[in-house]
Amino acid sequence: MSAEPITAASRCPTMLPRRAALLAALTAPLVHRGVQAQGFPSRPVRIVVPFPPGGAADLTARLLAERMTPLLGQTVVVENRPGAGGNIAAEAVARSEPDGHTVFLGGATILCANRFLYRSIPFDPLRDFVHISRVSVGTTLLVVNANRPWRSFGELIEAAKKAPGRITSASSGQGTISHLTISKLMRSAGIEINHIPYRGLAPGLNDLLAGTVDMIFDGMPALMPHVREGRLRALAVGSARRVTYVPGLEEVPSMGELLPGSDMDMEFWYCISAPAGTPSVAVQRLHEATVRVVRSSDYGEKLRPLGFTAIADDSPAAFAAFVEAQQPIWKDLVEVSGARLE
Repeated sequence: MSAEPITAASRCPTMLPRRAALLAALTAPLVHRGVQAQGFPSRPVRIVVPFPPGGAADLTARLLAERMTPLLGQTVVVENRPGAGGNIAAEAVARSEPDGHTVFLGGATILCANRFLYRSIPFDPLRDFVHISRVSVGTTLLVVNANRPWRSFGELIEAAKKAPGRITSASSGQGTISHLTISKLMRSAGIEINHIPYRGLAPGLNDLLAGTVDMIFDGMPALMPHVREGRLRALAVGSARRVTYVPGLEEVPSMGELLPGSDMDMEFWYCISAPAGTPSVAVQRLHEATVRVVRSSDYGEKLRPLGFTAIADDSPAAFAAFVEAQQPIWKDLVEVSGARLE
């Protein structure tokens, strides 16, 4: 009878089980993540909003959450984490477990402007996220106190040229979309306006209504009720085209009409992003649910009174390319404003 060949395994019968156990230990996280992705979502999904409750971003997130819940088969909840111009929420999501159960309601200023506005930010807007899709796009509105004499954009610009620095404009703060829009207007129209930054829109709007300041160029949701009541007068929208989807603004001219050739187009957007490393299956599921909601007529109808219109990207790759292409545009806006934050 011939002898069996002597092998390392026969010398040590426990070697094969040990090797199998080691291989299983090494591959278990990959298998676990794959199983999780295939069954995504396996628990409630959080949309982290970088602003307080009640604003346009918060309302947008809640519209999404309500409509995504039945599509994903899990509850979608909204978590507000305001502070540092959105950087706190962005960092929290970027550092969260990349399994698709935590996503970020980001936006143009946070993902494109903040890296140039702040001396440093605790996340990379391109490398630390998988950008899924835009969910809305809006623009700014130029309004003046209704007791002021200017009844058109042309009259306001003429007055500003006759008395440089005399007209005062509130903003929501240094580096906000309001500040960037005012700065862009001054460069495009060749005028000088006395910019007065506030800590948020509410105190600046209060002073505008009281007549302490003359004008503001900011997001529409908080301004439109006062325009409809006749306390504020709308002179222009900040986009290249008219905002015909907002009742009451159909006849208000756009920057494209008023300053042709000036590239004065202050559109800004909100989006859904997930942490980098999120499994592709989860990304695709989130994209499909997001796009289905955003392209529904019900969602778009709810957005219009806020001054936004629905917009969705065909793929995460297409939206990621868009975010990257937006970087130099917002860098220029920040440089024009001269704003710099710690």
